[in-house]
Amino acid sequence: MKKNKQPSLILRVNGALSFVIFVFLFVAGMTTILSVNLSSESVREVLDSSSDLNKLYLYFYGSENKYYIQNRTDIQDIPITKLGFQIATNIKINDVRTLLDRELPGFSDFNTKIEVAGQGTNLRNLPIESAPPMDVLLKNREISENAIKNDTSSNQSTPPTQTTNGKKVVYIYHTHSWESYLPLLQGVTNPDDAVSSNNKVNVVGVGDMLVKDLEEKGIESEHSTINAATLLHQKGLDANSAYKLSRELVQEAFAGNHDLTYAIDIHRDSSRRAKTTITINGKSYARLDFILGESNPHFKQNLEFAKALHNALEKKYPGLSRGLFSKNKSMGNGLYNQDLSPRSILVEVGGVDNTYEELQNAMQAFADIFSTYYWQMKNAGEY
Repeated sequence: MKKNKQPSLILRVNGALSFVIFVFLFVAGMTTILSVNLSSESVREVLDSSSDLNKLYLYFYGSENKYYIQNRTDIQDIPITKLGFQIATNIKINDVRTLLDRELPGFSDFNTKIEVAGQGTNLRNLPIESAPPMDVLLKNREISENAIKNDTSSNQSTPPTQTTNGKKVVYIYHTHSWESYLPLLQGVTNPDDAVSSNNKVNVVGVGDMLVKDLEEKGIESEHSTINAATLLHQKGLDANSAYKLSRELVQEAFAGNHDLTYAIDIHRDSSRRAKTTITINGKSYARLDFILGESNPHFKQNLEFAKALHNALEKKYPGLSRGLFSKNKSMGNGLYNQDLSPRSILVEVGGVDNTYEELQNAMQAFADIFSTYYWQMKNAGEY
C-alpha cells in the first residue's frame, strides 16, 4: 500500500514559507537597525523621555541589587523596553509620524515637536514654514496704503520707571524679511505670494512695532532691517541659505555690542486666519508661535526662556501664544542661530491673513510680557 505523501508536502511548503518570512523579517529588521543614525541627538531625545538620567542609572543598578529600588516605584515604572525599541528603530510607539517620515518624501518637514501646546494646538495645526522661489521673493508688489493707515499703537506719555539708559540690549532681526501679509498687499490673494520687500508691510515692519513698544517700556533695541532676499540674490544664494546669512548678522551684532542680551528672530507663519487669530476681551490679535532649535547647546536654556514668556502670556493674554515648538536638523534648520545665545528665540507673528491692527496688538502684548520678564531678570542680577 502506498503512503500518503500529501501531509509531508504541505509541511514542506509551510516550512519553506515560514523560512522565507523569517528571512525577510530578519533582513528588514537588520537593515533598519544598521541604517539608523544613532547620533547623540537621537539618543538624547530617547534618554530625555526618561526624565532623569539618574533614575535610568539606578534602574540598571537595581536590576542587579533590588535593595536600591525596592521603594522607588518611579524607577520601577521606567519603560525600558520602550526606550530600547526607540533607540534601535527611531520609532516612537505613541507618535505615528515616526512610522511615516522615512516612507513619505517631505513628511519629516511636519515632524515638529510640541514642547508646550497653546490653546487649540495639536498635530493637525502645526506652524508651517515655507520658502518661495527667489523670483517670487524679488517681485515687486503694490502695498495697500489703506490697510496700514490705522495706526493703533500706543502713544505712551508717562515715561517708563526703568530704562536701559541708552544701551541696546535686544537684537531684533528677520531671517525671512520678505514674509508679508495678504491684507497689506494690493490685489494679492494667493498665500504663496504674501511676500514683499517693503518694510512697511513685511515682518521688518512688525519688528519696528516691537522696537517702539519695547522703547516705551524702557528697553532699547538694535533692529536689522536688511532686505534678505536682495542680499541672498547678490551673493548667488537661494532662500535655503537665509539662516546662513542671518547668522552672520547675529554674530556681527553681538561682537559689536556687548550690551546685547537677547536675540529675537521675527517671522510670519504660513497658516490661515482661523489658526493664527484670536479675540481677547473684544480685541483681535495675531497669535504667536515660539520656535526652538534642538540641535544646539543652549536648547534647554532657550526653552525655559520661551516657557516663561508663554506662561506669562497665558495669564494675561490667554490664547495669544499657540505654544512652543522645537525642531532638530531632520525637521528644519535645527539651530535657528540659537546656539549663539542662551537667550534667543524665533517668534512667528500671525499668519498670511492677519491685519495691521492685529499685528500691532500682538506686539504690544508681547512687549508688555517681555519687558516684565526682562526687568525681573535684570533686577534679580541675572545679567
